[in-house]
Amino acid sequence: MEQIDCAKMNKDFKYEIASKPGAEYFQRCFSCGTCTASCPVSEIDENFNPRLIIRKALLGMKEELLSSEELWHCVQCYTCYARCPQDVRFTDIMKVLRDMATEEGYAPKSMAEKAEAIDRMIQKLRHKVTEYVWQVQKGKDPGKLSDEIKKHLASGLKEL
Repeated sequence: MEQIDCAKMNKDFKYEIASKPGAEYFQRCFSCGTCTASCPVSEIDENFNPRLIIRKALLGMKEELLSSEELWHCVQCYTCYARCPQDVRFTDIMKVLRDMATEEGYAPKSMAEKAEAIDRMIQKLRHKVTEYVWQVQKGKDPGKLSDEIKKHLASGLKEL
């Protein structure tokens, strides 16, 4: 279990976050865990925990949070956003935290641009793969789509 060093906590961090557009409601979180339970990234990466990210922000663990690689693992799918009973808007908070991380030098400036490019690429791939599965389910030959998916993935990775 991770130890928390109270001396490193920034008591104003939660207010700093809440003052940013998109994060106004983040202090509503009561740690129910709906965000983590519904997160597709949490399903494949047990270290990605949206509830813990919010908790660290509320506790004032600024340096640890803003320097964390985990900020960049969110795929901006908005599942947590849609299911949160408190309307915390975790996806927007992740954008705010990413912006803070780059503005304050915890992450390279290019990281935010790369994350947005990854998010766009993932959404396009998701669309093409869904189209592929639909064609297979209908008994059609998805050969052309398969080539498009490979081409799109290759060009997306080259861009990054």
